Amino acid sequence: MKKYSALAFILLMVSQLRSFAQKIAIDSTDYQNDSVEMADVMRSEGKIYVLLAIILLIFIGFLFFMFRTEQKIKKIEKEHKILD
Repeated sequence: MKKYSALAFILLMVSQLRSFAQKIAIDSTDYQNDSVEMADVMRSEGKIYVLLAIILLIFIGFLFFMFRTEQKIKKIEKEHKILD
């Protein structure tokens, strides 16, 4: 139960920090900007796909690490119950 309450607390804190992040005023000219130069350049040179592949690899690696760690913890818990 503590694990879920700690996770809920962290999510609450992150959501509160997000509300203080906007420090400048937004006007109508901000909504008229349709082009993002960096993304356009990366897309035209094909580098955006490399970036997406790297992000996907990191995400898959993180999920694999979490899955393996959870399996190891379950195995240790099961062995501990047998010894008790």
